[in-house]
Amino acid sequence: MSTVAVVGAGAMGEAIVSGMLAKGWSPDDLVLAVRREEHAAALRASYAVEVTDAVSAAAKADVVLVGVKPVDVPGLLGQIGPRLRPGALVVSLAVGLTTSSLEAALPGGTPVVRVMPNTPAQVGAGVSVISAGSCCDDAQLAVVEDIMSAVGTVVRLPEKLQDAAGAVSGSGPAYVFLAIEALTEAGVHLGLPRTTSTQLAVQTFVGAARLAAETGEHPAVLRERVTSPGGTTAAGLRQLEERGLRAAFLAATEASRDRSRAIGG
Repeated sequence: MSTVAVVGAGAMGEAIVSGMLAKGWSPDDLVLAVRREEHAAALRASYAVEVTDAVSAAAKADVVLVGVKPVDVPGLLGQIGPRLRPGALVVSLAVGLTTSSLEAALPGGTPVVRVMPNTPAQVGAGVSVISAGSCCDDAQLAVVEDIMSAVGTVVRLPEKLQDAAGAVSGSGPAYVFLAIEALTEAGVHLGLPRTTSTQLAVQTFVGAARLAAETGEHPAVLRERVTSPGGTTAAGLRQLEERGLRAAFLAATEASRDRSRAIGG
């Protein structure tokens, strides 16, 4: 089994570590790098893994997951590049950064993979979109697939679709949270206690998503089954359609995709 370094073990990095350990990876196969010593101490206590500095962690690993902010990635790669093991695989979790820009910041021939995870990974229900760089072969991509499957579903896509996928799955949880918030507030407006309205809204999203996932049926079919002609749901859906719900989602995903492209430069 490969030795994996997680550089920048924030919420996403820690979720991946926790998921890997739960899936049978040994703490000895993991090494983490964080800046704050109090965070390092907490990680050691929680997971019994080695926590050190970024350069030392990268030098020990076959796979290096880079989980720092996009603006910090080039500088970090410049630091760890000279210390990488021969053939070491570098995996970026940073939004927007292309594999070509990652390769340019690393020694020639370094295999890289671009990953767009999402926050439900923190509860093992994430989806990660992965794309290989020019020097990454299928076996190396499969290693990344194995790692990211510890926190949810993994989808392989050509890199040209990464920004679009991120607009749906990467930013999508925020849209869902906003919808839960709005539905909760609507329930309160109608007279429901806030705790009850929150419970109803959250569980409705959980149940509807699970139904869609487990049946595999088209969302339109599932929607139609809830919608009786001339009924209450039809009346509500008409209001959402008239207020441009579909157009709003299209505009939101286009804006997210364009912002991802801008970050990538």
